[in-house]
Amino acid sequence: MRSANIYDQHFRALGQSIDIKRISVFELKTESGRYVVRGAPEQDASLLSRFRQWRNRMKGASHEAPISYGTEEIERLEIEGRSRRAKPDRLPDFYSLPNTLRTVGSYLDSKNAELLELHKSPLSITLLYQNENGHPNMEERSVASFYNLFVALHGKRNRR
Repeated sequence: MRSANIYDQHFRALGQSIDIKRISVFELKTESGRYVVRGAPEQDASLLSRFRQWRNRMKGASHEAPISYGTEEIERLEIEGRSRRAKPDRLPDFYSLPNTLRTVGSYLDSKNAELLELHKSPLSITLLYQNENGHPNMEERSVASFYNLFVALHGKRNRR
């Protein structure tokens, strides 16, 4: 799965897809050349929504089934996402899932790292990756700790 500087693009596309599904807490792994996401959609508090959730549980349906993304699907998601983006020169919202994941992807790309697992919680991200020498590393960081990198990357893109 690893080739030079792909995580930023792949993670933004994954973030757009995961965001549409209303999943904010999840686990992302690489398995057999694919990205696999496990997480549940945010719960809606309406009575109708709670009824649907109860009905789905009674039928044995689960919202926590893994979602798998191959390279072709990520490329399709990237093209779709590009068509929806407006005003490319403005500073986007860092806390949107696609932008946060893109920044984390750029961080991994800058380290020439290979992602093994990423765990996203509301306030933190835990990364398990192999460095370029093949040694495993684990980092748990707040989402906000990536903000300065996000601003620097946005500045570089605007200068191009």
